[in-house]
Amino acid sequence: MKSFFGFFLCCVSFLLADISASYSTPSEMLAQSYAQRRNYGNPPKARAPQRTLNPAATDSHCRSRPLDLVFIIDSSRSVRPGEFEKVKIFLSDMVDTLDVSADATRVAVVNYASTVKIEFFLKDHLRKESLKQAISLIEPLAAGTMTGLAIKKAMDEAFTEKSGARPKSKNISKVAIIVTDGRPQDQVEEVSAAARASGIEIYAVGVDRADIGSLKLMASNPLEDHVFYVETYGVIEKLTSKFRETLCEMKVEIVQDPCLCEARLAFQRQTQTSIQNLNSKHILSVQKVEQMERMLARM
Repeated sequence: MKSFFGFFLCCVSFLLADISASYSTPSEMLAQSYAQRRNYGNPPKARAPQRTLNPAATDSHCRSRPLDLVFIIDSSRSVRPGEFEKVKIFLSDMVDTLDVSADATRVAVVNYASTVKIEFFLKDHLRKESLKQAISLIEPLAAGTMTGLAIKKAMDEAFTEKSGARPKSKNISKVAIIVTDGRPQDQVEEVSAAARASGIEIYAVGVDRADIGSLKLMASNPLEDHVFYVETYGVIEKLTSKFRETLCEMKVEIVQDPCLCEARLAFQRQTQTSIQNLNSKHILSVQKVEQMERMLARM
């Protein structure tokens, strides 16, 4: 009988030690909680904040994908001199958002009214400063609005390898941005379709009295991504951010979690799991003690 009681006491001692070990978990949890607060609630000052890659929220420059980009700008009589200056400012602001070089983005400008003039080719200005200077010197042509003729001249002359466009084997995107405030005086549907079929992506920007139907005939699909309209030339600069996001190579926004919600949720999940494990151990220990008590009662 004494040997049995000795065996029983040894078992109870073992169970109590097991329970004690189980209940030491809260201390560990508190220590872990402190570590979580230290590491997540108060990040070390030496840790550099993650950069937000949102072109509109950071500086005006982003890494644009390589392009052969041709601006086709309306300088007909309806575009007043002050308004044409705003168009040139818009072009200059657009250039500021691009990586301009022989290996990156190349830019040309086609100016049109009743006649069409290629102000400079893709090969002519491979530095941003030179390009902006050339834009500042463009003069309006006045008279009519031969938009279809301008698109054809851009396709046949501005987007050629002779003029500085990269060969198809390079897989460089060809993009045309048309800016107009009127209704074309010639046909644009067929020539625009031919330009798109040749691999040119067309954006159509309408200002003030621009004919929306014509813009849709010129632009690439989906139209909601390629047709833009502004009320006046005075606010055309607001399109810069839209094109910046369209032409930027990186448009994914990576933002550091300001409230550290993910860290808190992870800690809560870990705490909940620890409590569940603790309860399971407690229940198992109680069952073992009750089993021992029943065995003792039968002796």
